[in-house]
Amino acid sequence: MKLNKNILDSIVQFESIIGYRFNNKEYILEALTHSSYSNENKDYNFNERLEFLGDSILSIVISDYLFKKETELPEGELTKLRANIVCEESLSEVAISIKLGQYMLLGKGEEATGGRERISILADAFEAVIAAIYLDGGLREASKFILTYMKDIIVNARKGKIFRDYKTHLQEVLQSKGEVNIWYKLIDEKGPDHNKKFVMQVGIDNKILGFGEGKSKKEAEQVAARKALDNMN
Repeated sequence: MKLNKNILDSIVQFESIIGYRFNNKEYILEALTHSSYSNENKDYNFNERLEFLGDSILSIVISDYLFKKETELPEGELTKLRANIVCEESLSEVAISIKLGQYMLLGKGEEATGGRERISILADAFEAVIAAIYLDGGLREASKFILTYMKDIIVNARKGKIFRDYKTHLQEVLQSKGEVNIWYKLIDEKGPDHNKKFVMQVGIDNKILGFGEGKSKKEAEQVAARKALDNMN
């Protein structure tokens, strides 16, 4: 595909921010293309397949890093630590730090409803960028990118400064107020099988406290619990 000048200039600017120059610009173009833009511009491939690949690469890189650095931690603790690092909130924070939303191609509707700041879109695009770097430059370059831009999150997680178990926190808050009938309910599943998204709601008795979306039911429950805590505050 021949890129128009505005898009090519935007890609070059993004490359300067992340410190990686793509040999094949189509990889990063696809990583930056949201499905809403692809629906309006049929020549553009959207980034969900790259997101799928990037998710696996991210997990391998972080798992390898923690396995080598946290030699005293058992499997269960390593799993919790990795979950704190690779969760949607962490990925979106890094995406914001590299101005990823600014360089994404979004459809008009998504643009109008604040898609450039939406946590789920930013986190997914960050994983897609990881995959684009992997396909263009290999695992070493992808690993370098991940460990460079996620350094602060990794350090803080290892020091115990990142707390992401919102379900436990919500349960403690509600039980302190005498509320014990906490429930989570799956209300929607969307997307293809390889990139399924789940929507959960959390509540007490007949009252809904929050909604959450994630790549697994557990992740969606965590997001719903976080939203509930935000609403309560």
